[in-house]
Amino acid sequence: MQGEAIPHTIPDRVQLADGLSISRVLTGLWQVADIERKSGEIDPEKGADDLQHYVDAGFDSFDMADHYGTSEVIAGRLLRRFKGQENRPVALTKWCPPPGPMTRDIVRRGVEQRLERLGLSCVDLLQFHWWSFEHPAWLDALHELSGLRNEGLIGEIGVTNFDASHVQLALRDGLPIRTNQVSFSMVDRRAAGALAGLCEAERVGLLGYGTLCGGFLSDRWLGVAEPTEISDWSKLKYKRFIDVSGGWAAFQSLLTAANDIARKHGVSISNVATRWVLEQTGVAAVIVGARLGENRHTADNARLFSYSLDNEDQAHLETAFKNMRPIPGDCGDEYRKPPFLTASGDLSHHLEEMPRIHKAQPVPTRANAERVSSGSEWEDIAGYCRAQRIGQRILVSGTTATAGHDRVVAPDDAGAQTTYILDKILAALSALGAQAEHVVRTRIYLTHEEDALAVSRAHGRVFGEIKPANTLVVVARLIGDYRVEIEAEAILGDGTA
Repeated sequence: MQGEAIPHTIPDRVQLADGLSISRVLTGLWQVADIERKSGEIDPEKGADDLQHYVDAGFDSFDMADHYGTSEVIAGRLLRRFKGQENRPVALTKWCPPPGPMTRDIVRRGVEQRLERLGLSCVDLLQFHWWSFEHPAWLDALHELSGLRNEGLIGEIGVTNFDASHVQLALRDGLPIRTNQVSFSMVDRRAAGALAGLCEAERVGLLGYGTLCGGFLSDRWLGVAEPTEISDWSKLKYKRFIDVSGGWAAFQSLLTAANDIARKHGVSISNVATRWVLEQTGVAAVIVGARLGENRHTADNARLFSYSLDNEDQAHLETAFKNMRPIPGDCGDEYRKPPFLTASGDLSHHLEEMPRIHKAQPVPTRANAERVSSGSEWEDIAGYCRAQRIGQRILVSGTTATAGHDRVVAPDDAGAQTTYILDKILAALSALGAQAEHVVRTRIYLTHEEDALAVSRAHGRVFGEIKPANTLVVVARLIGDYRVEIEAEAILGDGTA
C-alpha cells in the first residue's frame, strides 16, 4: 500500500442535527462487498487500521450498509478503539429490508442488528432503503424507526434513493427525515432538480454517492480508449451511466473540460468532479469510496477544501453538459424501472419476485375476471373491491391516502396524498398484470381548488409520458379528512378481446 502524509487542510464539516456533525466527505465502504466477493472476508482489525488512517486525516465519518459485506463489523472494531471518548468517528449505516410487512418487531430487529455489528447503543444515522413504493409498508417502517429514535436507539433517520415526491410525502406525514442519499455526479445530475430545491427548503441534507462514477471521473481515464471488459462492480454500474448519458465520446469531452479546470487550480479531475457536487444546492456531503488495503486518497480529498469553482469554471462545465443526455427518470429509478443502471443490470426479475401487497382472486360470478381487495372493512360493508379485471379491462375504485385501515396520510398536503394514492393504484394494477402505461383514464376529485396544481404535478410525474384521459373536479367534501380521491381505468395489450 502507498501511504500518504496527513494533509494540512482540515476537511469541512456540516451539522445535520444537534449532536450530529459529519465530514463533508464521507468515506464509503460499499467496496468492502466487492473485495470480499473476490478475496474472502477482510480481517476486522486490519480493516479498522485502514479506517484509522482516514480518521487521522480528518475524514472521521463512515458510510456503510447491512449488505456491504462486513463493513459494519470493521467499523465496529474501529469504534471500539474510541470507547468512552467524546469525539469518536461517526457511523452512518443503512437498513435495506425486502418489501413485506414492517411490524414493530421486524423494524426493531433490523436496527438491533446494526447496533450489534457496530457495537453501539445508538446508531448515529440510520438510513432506510425501500425497493418499491407500490408496497406501502415503507411508510410503516419509517414510523417505527421514528419510534426507535424517540427511544434513543437511533440518533437521526435518513433515506436512500428516494425521489422528491416520496421525500415530501414522508415529511408531510410527520417523519423526521434528516438526509437522503442519492446518486449525484457530473454525469448523473438528476438530484439537481426538484429534489435539491425540496431538500434545501426542508433542511434535508443530500448525501451524494457515485460522485466519481466508480472512479471514471479521474485523470486516469482522460484520453483513454473505451474499456471493453470490466470486472469491478462499481465500474460496471457507472459505465452504464456513461453509456446512457451520451457514450464515451461525450464523457471524454466532460473529462477534458474538468481537466482544464483542474490544471487551472492545481488539483485533480476527481477534485473538480467532487467539488462540483459539493457546491450544488442542498448537498450536505459527498461519499467517496475506499478500497481497504489499497491506495488511500486522503491528501487528494483534502484539496477539495482549498479552492472553489468560479463562474468561468461553471460555464465551462455547462458547455460540456450540453453534449450529454440527462440520465432518465428520477433519483432511485435505476433500482426500480428500466433502464436498470446497476452493477447487475436488469433487476426486473428481482422486482417481480418481491411480495405484492395484493393477491388477485377469481370473480365467482364472471368468467375471465379477477379482483383484488385491500382488506378494508368497507369493502365488505359496501360490497366492492379495490380493483377488478374483466377481460383486458381493469377498473380501480376511488382511492384515498389511507394507511392501514383508517389513518389519513399527509392530511394537509394534497400533492403528497396524490403520490401515495397513485402508488396504491399502481399496486392494484400490478396484481392484475398491468402497469402505469396501461392506464387510459383517471378521475380526480378535490376538496380544495387551490390544490389543483400540486395534485396535477404529482399526477404528471407518473403519467407525464402516458397521458391518459383525465377528469379533475372540485367537490364539496370527501368522506373523512381527505383532500383528494382518484380512480383509474386500464386496458391490457391493445385492448382487443
